[in-house]
Amino acid sequence: MAAVNPDLQSERDGATFDTNKLTFLLDGGEGMTERRREVEAEALADPEVTGGPHYHFMSRPEQYSDAVRKAVHYMKQAKTGKFDNPADAHWYRNTLWPNEMAPIGLHTTMFLPTLENNSSPEQKEKWAPLAKDFKIIGTYSQTEMGHGTNLKALETTATYEPELEQFILHSPTLSSIKWWPGGLGKTSNFAVVMASMIIKGKNYGMHPFIVQLRSLEDHTVITGIEVGDIGPKFGFNTIDNGYLKFDHVRIPRENLLMKNAVVEPDGTYVRIAKNEKAAYSTMIFVRAMIVLEVATRGLAQACTIAVRYSCVRRQSELVPGGPEPKVLDFQTQQYKLLPVLASCYAYWFSGLFIRMTYFQINYEIQQGNIDLLPELHAVSSGLKAFTSYGSMAGIEQCRLACGGHGFSQASGLPKIYTTMTAGCTYEGENSVLYLQMARYLMKSFLQAEKGETTTNSVAYLSKKNLDKCVLGATLSPDTIIAAYEHRAARLVRKAGLRVNALEAAGKPYHEAWNLTSVQFTKAAEAHCHYFVVLKFADTLEEMEDEAEIHNVLLQLFQLYACYGITNYAADFTEDGFMSQEQLDMVRLRVLDLMADIRPNAVALVDSFDYPDHILGSVLGRYDGNVYENLYKWAKDSPLNKTEVHDSYYKYLQPMITGKSNL
Repeated sequence: MAAVNPDLQSERDGATFDTNKLTFLLDGGEGMTERRREVEAEALADPEVTGGPHYHFMSRPEQYSDAVRKAVHYMKQAKTGKFDNPADAHWYRNTLWPNEMAPIGLHTTMFLPTLENNSSPEQKEKWAPLAKDFKIIGTYSQTEMGHGTNLKALETTATYEPELEQFILHSPTLSSIKWWPGGLGKTSNFAVVMASMIIKGKNYGMHPFIVQLRSLEDHTVITGIEVGDIGPKFGFNTIDNGYLKFDHVRIPRENLLMKNAVVEPDGTYVRIAKNEKAAYSTMIFVRAMIVLEVATRGLAQACTIAVRYSCVRRQSELVPGGPEPKVLDFQTQQYKLLPVLASCYAYWFSGLFIRMTYFQINYEIQQGNIDLLPELHAVSSGLKAFTSYGSMAGIEQCRLACGGHGFSQASGLPKIYTTMTAGCTYEGENSVLYLQMARYLMKSFLQAEKGETTTNSVAYLSKKNLDKCVLGATLSPDTIIAAYEHRAARLVRKAGLRVNALEAAGKPYHEAWNLTSVQFTKAAEAHCHYFVVLKFADTLEEMEDEAEIHNVLLQLFQLYACYGITNYAADFTEDGFMSQEQLDMVRLRVLDLMADIRPNAVALVDSFDYPDHILGSVLGRYDGNVYENLYKWAKDSPLNKTEVHDSYYKYLQPMITGKSNL
């Protein structure tokens, strides 16, 4: 390993805590960290993982082909049982496809979970082993060209024909063509297709069907199906997001996934009791995972790159005539990066909580209990919107903080941004998800107004909140939580009362809701902000016995909360809850906290524990040797393979010499 840049080493030497201990917390325990490092080390020692041309020096077809090569390598190892532990598989895939999308990504994250969670026991016995052994490769096909988030408006139909005991899948309009599913264009030979089921002229709504798309012999497309890649995108170059069109394609009755609904041979429709909403469990799973994945694979990596580079880059002067300081010594650079770093930790702890909650509730779902599903759906929807947008903005902030070099693909930041920004629209566009959260808030508001008990996540609606803010310079977690509770409760109640007033004035509910949707979006955002603050505070309580870790996390918590108050000052002050003096104090505390956190900035990003291969950044290298490797990056550019490029002979030389070479 190359010698570490002294400027970066001095940062590590000055840290006040053991980075390993913080890494253990982020990973969920020392054993998890040790196992993750083992999996990553094994992957990084494999030339099939680290070999091949550099991503940015390949064409898009080459990028896809190389991703398929990696997919086959992964599947061969998975078939040996090497990745029976889902965590091992997750860590290996992240190392194999750093900040890339795998062509088989939806096979493992949506196709297989949908089969396991929505199939009857007989169907699971038939299909799950084939999928786990990669005898079939599937994707999840729901979104259409004309409809995405509005699931009820999906147009693809599955019409049952009892005489032959078959469903006929059809795309009746141009807008009904399935559009965007990952791995659909060229990779998958099967798909779970969401379609409106029609029996004897009656539409029973959206249901999941397993459909073969391509031959298992030669991968040719099944008759009646048109499938292909949708073309270049903002990012995701390694994955074949595709389109799918059906022309009266017949499938057996048994291809309807029948855990939650059964169609008898004669066409009798039977809904399984208490499972009406369970069909959405896969979608909720993905949204719950996005909360954590957006933080870990996006914002944390961007923070790592920008903070390390800001301690290597020296520029301008702080003391007249003195040496150039590290860029992170400037308060303006701290203001760009340290609140983003605090946000990353906040999102991470909320992500850990929501992931754990999903698995707990999913167990209840498997036992037939869906009582907690509405709350999980609301929370996962809101947090997906809140964290994905916050991460997108934070990643761009990190890129801008790296100056001109942040614009280079060598920084790794453009690739992180284009990969992670999709999280604001896939699995539900964010404003729509906020409104799903808002509907739950409205329902909870009405319950609270009647004196009924509300669920844990909205318990603040049922209690009397403080009229005046008691936040002082010590910034105790309890007073911070109380301030965020007040903000969320006030905005939810304000929006709820507005709906009631519009209805009282004669507006139908749907119109009153639409006229209040901006207010409710802001209320949902405020609720999510409160939730993230609360989960950060819960983590602080868990770490009280680890003084060094607790102290630095407390500083991050306070910075995250205070920065949020300054950004949404009107929400805290317009009703007189927070005084101008308190707001001024909070603004000054932001600056003080940045100075407190500054000595630990590199240690805090080192605790994310990303190998250089996963970061994919010249600027964010662990050894800090930026300029040597930036020079090497440029020399490796395919344009530099020849001293004179072919375009000179074809275009420039004739113009310069006046002689045509065409």
